[in-house]
Amino acid sequence: MIVVLMGVCGSGKTTIGLYLANKLGWTFHDADDYHPQDNKLKMANGVPLNDQDRIPWLLVLQNIMVREMHSGNHAVLACSALKKAYRRILLQGSVALHGTSVEEASTPKDILFVYLHASDELISLRLAKRKGHFMAESLVPSQFAVLEPPTSPEHFITVDTEKSIADIVAEIEKALPADL
Repeated sequence: MIVVLMGVCGSGKTTIGLYLANKLGWTFHDADDYHPQDNKLKMANGVPLNDQDRIPWLLVLQNIMVREMHSGNHAVLACSALKKAYRRILLQGSVALHGTSVEEASTPKDILFVYLHASDELISLRLAKRKGHFMAESLVPSQFAVLEPPTSPEHFITVDTEKSIADIVAEIEKALPADL
């Protein structure tokens, strides 16, 4: 099982992901760790990433997901995955780039997207307190502008991030198959 925590910067992906992975004894991957230096510099300078910046990064993350699943491991991935097309790349890799993508209805049930929903006001408050991250606070509007929350038939749940971390993790755990 792979749980992909998605949402805009400051929605709590890393914090919740670490908590969830530790609680379940799963591997944790933070997508931010896999950004090439050029992407980090762009974001630090307040320049939003475009699709061409993100696609190679998403393909690296998709390879990590495939490796974890083929190894029989369960993992948590913290990744913005803001657009539906980005989530398709995470699921299907380069096949999704060539217009020959697999039907959405066949989205594997062993990958769960958890959309960490937060208001722009809450995100602004959180980012004002955050220190040492390469993402410029000025990029928040660009993240909300490209955000495409998941919809059916994607395999997802939406969790409001105004709750406590423990409550958010409990809600995610309820959505996981009982036989894990």
